[in-house]
Amino acid sequence: MTGRKPPPARRIADALVEECGRTYAEEAGIRLKDTPQPLYQLLVLSLLLSARIRASVAVAAARALFGHGMRTPRTMVDATWQQRVDALGEGHYRRYDERTATQLGEGAQLVLDTWRGDLRRLREEADGDRDRLMEGLRRVPGIGPAGADIFVREVQSLWPETGPWLGAKALQGAERLGLPTSPGKLAQAARGHDDARFAAALVRAALDKDIVDAVTEAARAG
Repeated sequence: MTGRKPPPARRIADALVEECGRTYAEEAGIRLKDTPQPLYQLLVLSLLLSARIRASVAVAAARALFGHGMRTPRTMVDATWQQRVDALGEGHYRRYDERTATQLGEGAQLVLDTWRGDLRRLREEADGDRDRLMEGLRRVPGIGPAGADIFVREVQSLWPETGPWLGAKALQGAERLGLPTSPGKLAQAARGHDDARFAAALVRAALDKDIVDAVTEAARAG
């Protein structure tokens, strides 16, 4: 109905988190904590999500890789290229499977050689500087600006010096929902919500018009 007053930003934010406030790491079965294995798994997921492919397919591919034991840089390197291709195919990640299988192997070797398999060493190198952290992430084959953005967006609740961080896709979601896109006003609307979950929910809104409609209606009803 035209002319209806939009719900307050705070109500929209609350409805958004209620509707889809789950990180992509959670969806991929990653129990994110400050230890090497889940941090590496988040790096793998960030690489997969950064391709021009549906997020659900990227998540399924990550689950398949982890399900086949490729949960650490060492096990990723020790797997054959064909094993990586097959796992990606099992998750229906077929458009980029061969190139991605190569990048996963090369990236895992770089993580082993550069940070001894522990991305907390990259965090130490960055010393609280988010730009330096993202620059370090982009050294990993297959991790470009989009992949670094995803990693920081998902890790910010664990590494608070990286946040609050939304990125371009989350801001697109905010715009679609009628939320403010200035960081200060958006942070005020989201006050009390986990930064990573709120950012992921905004990304989901950017990718799915049905989520925008459901959140808007829930906010009006609330």
